[in-house]
Amino acid sequence: MTDPAKTIGPILYLDHVAGDLVHLAALFIAPRGAAVPPVEAAGALFPAMPLAEYAAATVHRARFALPQGQAEYRWNGQTFVLSLDLHGDARLAYVSCNGEEVGDLDREGSERNAMWERLRAEHGKAPFALLLHGGDQVYADEVTQGHPLSDDWPDRLPDPGADLGDLRRHLRERFLERYAALYASPSFAWIAARVPSLMQWDDHDICDGWGSLARRATESEVGQLLFAAAREAFLTFQAAAADGDLPARFADPQGGHLGWTIRAPGLRLLAPDMRSERTRRRIMGPGGWAMMQDEPPLQGDERLVLMSSVPLLGPRLSLLETLMMAVPRMQSYEDDLRDQWQSHSHREEWRRMLGLLVDFGQTGRNVVVVSGEIHLATRAEMPLQGTAKLHQLVASGIAHRPPPRAWARFLGTLAMLGDDPLPGKHIAIRRIPGQVGRYVAQRNYLVLTRQAGAWQAEWEFEISGRSPALAL
Repeated sequence: MTDPAKTIGPILYLDHVAGDLVHLAALFIAPRGAAVPPVEAAGALFPAMPLAEYAAATVHRARFALPQGQAEYRWNGQTFVLSLDLHGDARLAYVSCNGEEVGDLDREGSERNAMWERLRAEHGKAPFALLLHGGDQVYADEVTQGHPLSDDWPDRLPDPGADLGDLRRHLRERFLERYAALYASPSFAWIAARVPSLMQWDDHDICDGWGSLARRATESEVGQLLFAAAREAFLTFQAAAADGDLPARFADPQGGHLGWTIRAPGLRLLAPDMRSERTRRRIMGPGGWAMMQDEPPLQGDERLVLMSSVPLLGPRLSLLETLMMAVPRMQSYEDDLRDQWQSHSHREEWRRMLGLLVDFGQTGRNVVVVSGEIHLATRAEMPLQGTAKLHQLVASGIAHRPPPRAWARFLGTLAMLGDDPLPGKHIAIRRIPGQVGRYVAQRNYLVLTRQAGAWQAEWEFEISGRSPALAL
């Protein structure tokens, strides 16, 4: 028996779905040199193999498969029951923004993880089949602190040719520290061992505004080393994978971008990578766009759920971007608005993405986009073909405390203008059922439910509780 106080895990991930089998990976963070028992599933033993080495810890992974439906696996004398039925009625949970920019590891646990505890309790009453993480799974903004070569990055860059070996070790260990702290928290650990996760990263998994910062910073030696360390950490801790060993769901086996697709009966989950190829002038590069354009049309009763880490439908933020650039004191916030699809720099790319989703709507079925990033909850609609709609559902954040309500009211006022990026496709920001304003300043998570073939969404809010169901 291993010591549960020293070994973190199992953290469960969905690798891919093939026929009636669900392929899974279990992740463990153990003291270096400690043995990790195998996973027992479907009458066989699956060893936990080393995946990544750190100064005082080794990350292990065991891959195995279970049939769809009610299933279980065993590890270290404990049985974990899963609800893997993706054929019929199913419940999916969606979360984002699991942390804060400053002092996140110093927060009191029960306050920080209050919504995780609520999600854990809900799973105990009505199980989830999958747990979708839509970005900012960790807030890594402070990993550059504590080393002379990166302390002042991105404002100051070290002299070219500096020895970066020690900085690489520093960054890797700081990423391990943050992931281990989050994954050891009791509420998260309990549900993550019983519900397979699917994750896609966003900027804070690297640093605030990655890709929208000045090129001199992101393309510097320190910037590229930071990205490499964050990418390795993403593959290790958010996908239980490594370069050259990506699960079949990833579109690019070489990892040039980290977009992925899951196809299950009546459901397609599509998560383009909006960070790996991002620059100040684009959100996705050739690999990401090739993935999107290669997606086949929806078949039969298949429903598309697209994970866009940055909201795809929103208020006319380009107006706010113009205002900020005109006021010198506000130009420091320019990278925050450049991150958005609606930015002047990305508007053509935004239209391109919306046009692809209009094509998916030619089947006459609604398309659902889930997003996070803004630390508020909201929803929006855009017409597709005929009576089909694009539903945008934003749930943010599971741990990040909300901004002031005045900011939510301001965005709600801005949203009254709407937007028409495509002719005849007016974007409207709608109120979540049961809420007065268009933006809700409470911590939250989202629940997607399929029952008798019909989909609906509900938000769980920290203060006001459960929203009435929204038909999708």
